[in-house]
Amino acid sequence: MATAKKAPAKKAAPAKKAAAPAKKAAPAKKAAAPAKKAAAPAKKAAPAKKAAAPAKKAAPAKKRTPNAAFMKAMTPSAALAAIVGNSPLPRTEVTKKVWEYIKKNKLQDAVNKRMINADAKLKEIFKKAQASMFEMTKMINEHLK
Repeated sequence: MATAKKAPAKKAAPAKKAAAPAKKAAPAKKAAAPAKKAAAPAKKAAPAKKAAAPAKKAAPAKKRTPNAAFMKAMTPSAALAAIVGNSPLPRTEVTKKVWEYIKKNKLQDAVNKRMINADAKLKEIFKKAQASMFEMTKMINEHLK
């Protein structure tokens, strides 16, 4: 009998969308009422799971603390000091100042933005005419003590 009750419930669902067949579907709704009650708790359980998911997202993000090794002030070599200055700086600041120099002098390759065209000052650091931005930090770190 359970299967017989489920079948009218399926027919009743489209009747809600259409206004005209609603009169014919009214008796089917009465017969399907026990089936809807059984289905109702399942529908209530689904939103409860959805409500739990946003609670996880609402947790505050932990604040990142900078790595002490990156923040340690390092003295640049003479070649690097021509670009960033003589004062000791953290590696992060050295990289920022080198990027400022590259952008100011328009040394970034126009076609491939990942490549940096070295001028006279940067050739002393890079030891080649062109380097990728990923190689750049490695080359800069060789000039920091």
